[in-house]
Amino acid sequence: MQIHLAKSDLSEMAVDAVVSPANSLGIMGGGVAAVLSRKGGAMIQREAMSLAPIAVGAAVVTTAGSLWARNVIHAPTMEEPGQKVTAESVRRAMRAALLAASQRGFQVIAVPGLGTGLGGADPSDAARAMVNELRAHKQPTPATVWLVDLNDQVLNHLLEALQATTP
Repeated sequence: MQIHLAKSDLSEMAVDAVVSPANSLGIMGGGVAAVLSRKGGAMIQREAMSLAPIAVGAAVVTTAGSLWARNVIHAPTMEEPGQKVTAESVRRAMRAALLAASQRGFQVIAVPGLGTGLGGADPSDAARAMVNELRAHKQPTPATVWLVDLNDQVLNHLLEALQATTP
């Protein structure tokens, strides 16, 4: 698996799927999820809510509306909107997103700093949890993962985690 890091708007990534750090209810009311819903269209949230509840540690795939990406992987980091996110929740969401991508045969996905926005997860802990799951994922797909964020602090923690775990 190739892993790339970029300062980028997740909603503008032309990939097989973008990962939305969701809640179990499928409500895309804040943070990255709200941006994806606003730019991609309300049908993304409607479809996600129709598949709810989505457990933390599970993921569902919807269409991406008018986003550049073809699909959205909804990977809850919290049960209800506004809850505090832990590194364990981030780890479980990342694993679920990777498994969903693998099951669908997605070659290229983009993932933001899970739980680091409205979820309030410590960016360093979240980055380590995400990278550890990337390293543990041994399936052939996704072949490429873009770790993207607009927050420099989150990107720096992701870079540190990648460098610390490089074999």
